[in-house]
Amino acid sequence: MKQTSFCRLASLAFLIFVFLSCKTGNNRIWEFDISNLPSLTVKYDTTVYFDSGRVVLRMTFPIMEQYDNSGNPYYEFNMGLYVDFFDRDKSPSGSISSKYARYTEKSNLWELRDSVVVINENQEKLETESLFWDEAKDLIYTDKFIRFTSEDQIMTGTGFESDSHLRKRTIRGGVSATIYINEDGS
Repeated sequence: MKQTSFCRLASLAFLIFVFLSCKTGNNRIWEFDISNLPSLTVKYDTTVYFDSGRVVLRMTFPIMEQYDNSGNPYYEFNMGLYVDFFDRDKSPSGSISSKYARYTEKSNLWELRDSVVVINENQEKLETESLFWDEAKDLIYTDKFIRFTSEDQIMTGTGFESDSHLRKRTIRGGVSATIYINEDGS
């Protein structure tokens, strides 16, 4: 009988301890700020954008999270993205890839990070670790090291600015170039 009473008393003391601990303990466990969560999550998707009935671009990504609960809505691609651009003939005319991307709606600004590669319609390639694309100004830029490869040369430098087609480009500093000359003189 004493052992049963002791077990009951110990169980009661334990329950009171747990109840009081939960009641006066750290309430942060139960608090949760829903505004920090994505309002939309899309996994393993391909999104196709059209303009006047023709395909303009195709964007593929493993995961996209939309955050629109804050004053500055944005889309985040934590596992990167790959984008194909198409010309009027529906042929691929360029691409962009990176291991991380973020698009901010209000400013129409893309931020690409980690192994960023841009290829234009002339198969010229820009490689860098960080790149911004201001859609409203049709401007891409970075202050990081870049490598630009075309058919006949390789240029490197720090800092870069160009239009989105890589036609009007400027390398800001530390420029070096290796030019390959064709043997046939052309």
